Amino acid sequence: MAVQKPLKSDWKLFKNDPDNGIDFEPGGGAALLEDFAPVADDVVAEGIAEEEVFPPRRVRLTRDAVMAERLHPGIEVRPPLTRIPSKYYAHAKRAMDIICASLAIIVLLPLLLACAVAVKATSPGPVFFRQERWGRSKSHFQCWKFRTMVVETPPNLPAQSFGDKARYMTPVGDFLRRWSLDELPQLLNILRGDMSVIGPRPVIIREKRLIDLREPLNANGVRPGLTGWAQINGRNLVNDEEKAFLDGEYVANMSLAFDAQIFFKTILVVLSRRGVDRKAKRDDDEVPF
Repeated sequence: MAVQKPLKSDWKLFKNDPDNGIDFEPGGGAALLEDFAPVADDVVAEGIAEEEVFPPRRVRLTRDAVMAERLHPGIEVRPPLTRIPSKYYAHAKRAMDIICASLAIIVLLPLLLACAVAVKATSPGPVFFRQERWGRSKSHFQCWKFRTMVVETPPNLPAQSFGDKARYMTPVGDFLRRWSLDELPQLLNILRGDMSVIGPRPVIIREKRLIDLREPLNANGVRPGLTGWAQINGRNLVNDEEKAFLDGEYVANMSLAFDAQIFFKTILVVLSRRGVDRKAKRDDDEVPF
């Protein structure tokens, strides 16, 4: 049976529309819905008798259900690769991004200034740290953060590779990271159109494996976010496969209501510091100067 693909009218809504923030290319992830192709003899659903063989769709949905139940028990969401959000949602999302980021900068201006002064006063060097990240549809952009590591940090090494990470952290660096204050300059990235308030976190260019895992789930086809579904379902405690799956789930369930749910749950996660494990790798650890 033929591969199931999105309707042509769906592709028309998104093709050559640079402002919608969603770019699912035909032939890319959304076209990989080979749900009805013949299944190999050695492919069976997890937990099913070996002699019982199902089509790939049944296998995938079974495995997706197992992973979803493990990552967020009791929460019903669509599995990855199920639909494309409407153009009207995409435009509304961009408008909300601009409004929310602008208001946040105004309201948080004293906090932003306090963070900038704290970084500058406690460590020689620039206030901001800029790093190239993977953006929408294979584009790259400069992601802004408050600097949390000293300028003498060995170059081209991920922070989690250091034997004594604390040695390279600025006096306020750990505090800024613990409360996610180092991410606030990304409000400027949102205004520029590089990012959204809600979406998959922007991946560091060197994290090729995570990028490849997210590609067939369309998670690379939307603007990366300041926070996302993966960040409220494990944050640093999920592996690359789980993170890619959660990002794919987000894309399959994109809506203003779902974005609002993630936004308010993010506040609870940050305040409770759930999923923050200093021994675990952060998905956006700096590549030091």
